[in-house]
Amino acid sequence: MRLALYHDTPVSEPRFDVFHAKGVLAGLKALDARAKRKGLESLDPTRSLLVRIGTEHNPAVTKNSYGVLNLSWQAATESAAWAETVRLETATLREAIQQTHGVPLKFLIWAGMGGSAEDKSMYNACGLLNRGPKCYVLDSTDPAKLAAILADMRKRSGLSERETLKRTLVVGMAMGMTSYEPVVNLERLAALYARHKIEARPNFLYMTLSGSLLDQFAQPKGFKRIELQLDGRNSTAGRHTGPLTRGSLYPLALAGVDLDEWISAANLPEEDIDTAWRLAAFLDAQGAAGRDKVTLLCSKEVSGAGVWTKQDFEESLGKSEEIGIKIVLESPVRLTNYRAPKDPRQDRLFLAIARKGDKALVEKTAALRRAGYPVAVLTLDERPLSAYMQFIHYAVFGLGYLRQMNFVTQPSVELYKSITSKLMKSPAWERAAASPNRAAWRNLVTLRVDHHELPSGSAPSAYAQLLAKSPSCYGELTFFGDTRYDVRGKAVRAVLDRAAELVFRKKRKQPVDVYEGPAMNHSYHEMIIGHGGCFSTIVIADANSTSDDSVYHRTQFLATEEALAQRGREVVAIHLKDLSERSLDALDEFFREAARALPRVH
Repeated sequence: MRLALYHDTPVSEPRFDVFHAKGVLAGLKALDARAKRKGLESLDPTRSLLVRIGTEHNPAVTKNSYGVLNLSWQAATESAAWAETVRLETATLREAIQQTHGVPLKFLIWAGMGGSAEDKSMYNACGLLNRGPKCYVLDSTDPAKLAAILADMRKRSGLSERETLKRTLVVGMAMGMTSYEPVVNLERLAALYARHKIEARPNFLYMTLSGSLLDQFAQPKGFKRIELQLDGRNSTAGRHTGPLTRGSLYPLALAGVDLDEWISAANLPEEDIDTAWRLAAFLDAQGAAGRDKVTLLCSKEVSGAGVWTKQDFEESLGKSEEIGIKIVLESPVRLTNYRAPKDPRQDRLFLAIARKGDKALVEKTAALRRAGYPVAVLTLDERPLSAYMQFIHYAVFGLGYLRQMNFVTQPSVELYKSITSKLMKSPAWERAAASPNRAAWRNLVTLRVDHHELPSGSAPSAYAQLLAKSPSCYGELTFFGDTRYDVRGKAVRAVLDRAAELVFRKKRKQPVDVYEGPAMNHSYHEMIIGHGGCFSTIVIADANSTSDDSVYHRTQFLATEEALAQRGREVVAIHLKDLSERSLDALDEFFREAARALPRVH
């Protein structure tokens, strides 16, 4: 891999030199070896920066989380054995379905959140799973997502729901003891198998920690529990399970990806590790200078890696009030949406992930360089995507090291989850519906502002006034519902994409995240809650949130709002009457009117 840096001011080289001066790579390997040889009690956070930033401790070390790096070191000697193990295990899964039901495996439903799911979404987007069973990522408790997945499966198979379910493997994955979302979805799916009188045990497996909520649900049902790591340890955070755990390798194996090559490629040579740490030094120097919005530009072949990359950086490094790093996903590049390079408020830099020979991306970066923006260009070779994933892990570690920040914990995600549990036992939804701080638009869209003073005027005008006086430096537009499989959800996403361009990029000259919740709570909410600086707009359709099946989903919506408010972050809620065309037209109009009311930032 080759890295080129442009407008590297302040110069980042002294930061990079630290890694060699301190012998960081050797120190990492020595720490990991000591933990294995002498146990966690041999690790002292008060005496070692590496222990402080790469383990869970309170105050004693309870988990060594350097599996994110250690698994790749093991790949140097274990790649052939691990590849063969995974091939045999996934072949056994296929055979069990064939023997029990007399049908082949055709569909894969992966139920997980955040790091337990984003790598599968990336593999889908990059075409790596095209030759395997159709893979669906079930990363939401919104009933509409599961309904849309099942409908698509029936359409593709041309069979009844019962026959389609026979041909389906369901995997539940949760890296946290308290992760409840996979339980909700596995419970729904298990109920479907029971209703159709299908022997479900060959069709279900799960990966989690012993005693977790997922384990408590699945174990009594006789579902097969699989150890996540091939080395039998528990040393990875959820977002670090790709590319080398069973949770990341199983879908690839089912799709016929060359696992020997995949696993081997994740063992990076030292020159690639140096390159990752040189990138970390550049990002750290730019962030210290106030340029912490990293606009990601990708060649087409790796464009699907954007959200995974975003999560790895932000969930790992977003927890500091003082300094953060925002990965911005937007296309195309529009210089008119950015502040001028010499503007003291200019807070962007650009990171291009280029496949060799991508002339179009080279031209884009050339225009940015000529304009004077800081730019880093990483040129990838022909190795599998696993090499890129491991490179990013090293870059994230490098930035954590330079900032002396723990890169494996996720306190803000835990905050939102704890609030969800409390609100489940309260009439929170009814209180939100009765809130006096509401402004309606066309009787189809309602702006609710419970944690700020609601400005006077129409709902779009009130929204524009809140934004105009906001000190935020980026925005978030998140729909609590399915935007991947459900046709109506895709339409919501299209409206939010237009709003992002009109309201934030053009008028505010700010980056903006557009995604769905609660998946983003496990992806990049650590940055939004932990570091701050965001104006959050969370959206839900009331009519789709009233059923008993929707209780947990709508509670997650309210818990997200409460978690942001507790940390003093700016957040407003938008309630759609439903997902009809009329409601979505009204939402589109709401944002257009808000954009008109906003003063343009120069």
